[in-house]
Amino acid sequence: MLDFRTMRQELAEVYDLAPNPDLAEEMKDDYAKMDRVVSPPEWAVAAPYVRAINRLKKEKNAVILAHNYMTPDIYHGVADFVGDSLQLAIKATEVEAETIVQCGVHFMAETSKILNPAKRVLIPDMEAGCSLANSIGADGIKQMRAQYPGAPVVTYVNTTAEEKANSDICCTSSNAAAIVRALPEDTIIMAPDQYLAQNVARQVPEKNIVWWNGSCVVHESFTAQDLKDYRQWNPDTTIITHPECPPDVVDESDFSGSTSGIINYVREHKPKQALLVTECSMASNISDELPEVDFVGPCNMCPYMKKITLEKILWSLHAGVEEVHVDEDVAAKARVAVERMIDLSKKLGI
Repeated sequence: MLDFRTMRQELAEVYDLAPNPDLAEEMKDDYAKMDRVVSPPEWAVAAPYVRAINRLKKEKNAVILAHNYMTPDIYHGVADFVGDSLQLAIKATEVEAETIVQCGVHFMAETSKILNPAKRVLIPDMEAGCSLANSIGADGIKQMRAQYPGAPVVTYVNTTAEEKANSDICCTSSNAAAIVRALPEDTIIMAPDQYLAQNVARQVPEKNIVWWNGSCVVHESFTAQDLKDYRQWNPDTTIITHPECPPDVVDESDFSGSTSGIINYVREHKPKQALLVTECSMASNISDELPEVDFVGPCNMCPYMKKITLEKILWSLHAGVEEVHVDEDVAAKARVAVERMIDLSKKLGI
């Protein structure tokens, strides 16, 4: 665990991190990307960290990859590249910096390390885990293989390196249906997200899809009745869901897609009111870009994603701590599954 007292004491000795309204005004162009959802006092607190991190990135030859679920101060303030799991995995193969700082959860940092064994990969908080990644182990995948001999295993990227290493190919929510459809076998094992698998099964009815009973702590808590009630109260609201939601929840939506798919849909259609049935920061991160869209609740916070903060990013870069390591043999096997996903996605034009 992080020693917050030591961390804050050392950072205070090196950087001026006091709330600074003058600096906040000086950095008003950065603030304009998030001023609809971040208050001026909050920006005065964040601005010194944003300045310090962006300067330190240059000194350390580092790049920040941030998931769409990061908070706006990270997403707009310090990220060099933002996106969903597939976009970040692809970008991890393209960056030239010596150090990658993964602002997301641990499996994402592992994926970057798998694809870049010679680079240093940092995650600002090692405890930023994932309920899906915790729901299955390598033994679970072996169990599914024994139950369905000959069926390929399509493993969601929301898994550990060891689980990827025991898979045939990985997928993300944005490419899962296309990858399953492209495989020659009739029976496909999908793990560990039962709801993603069930939603893919409806998109690819020609396949016999079987799944592990894992789920995302954020998306499984939404219910179809919640959306029915909201639509009754607000009939003009466009409801947009993530495919990690249960199928009956997806059925109540106007569109369902990955985090990048959701962002693209809202950008294209610009609904007057939009309810994003996913992690809260999604709406916050595109709110200022789309002032004509009224983003309405409810939403759920991911407790793991929210472990990543500006303070922890600065400390990780400053001290070079929270470095991610993956066993070489495990990484080599996992790399095959991840690269198959990337290569097939490119071939399919995703």
